[in-house]
Amino acid sequence: MRILAQVLLNGVGVVIAAKLVPGVSYSGGLLYLLLVGLVIGLINLLVRPLATFLSLPFIVLTLGLFYLVVNGALFYLAGALLDGLTIDGCLPAILGGLVLALFNWLVRGLTAD
Repeated sequence: MRILAQVLLNGVGVVIAAKLVPGVSYSGGLLYLLLVGLVIGLINLLVRPLATFLSLPFIVLTLGLFYLVVNGALFYLAGALLDGLTIDGCLPAILGGLVLALFNWLVRGLTAD
């Protein structure tokens, strides 16, 4: 049940990012929104640890700010894999990844056990 909730929240976060960030757009229905959430969840599960490990020197050197670039790159990867999610460049990808991360952080903070 928790996995389904996380997939749905990822999809809602993408819709919020599409509304707030110019250059990020989403087109599709509710079922496609679940697919977007699933792809982002899989990217976070499989690719994020490797990307974070490989960029660890840059993250330490920039005191964590490079992690925004990692989030943006992974968000851009999701846009490249999905036809209904369009990301128009580097800055919209970074800002969209930031919105998605802040949304997930806020939801986890409000629903803490």
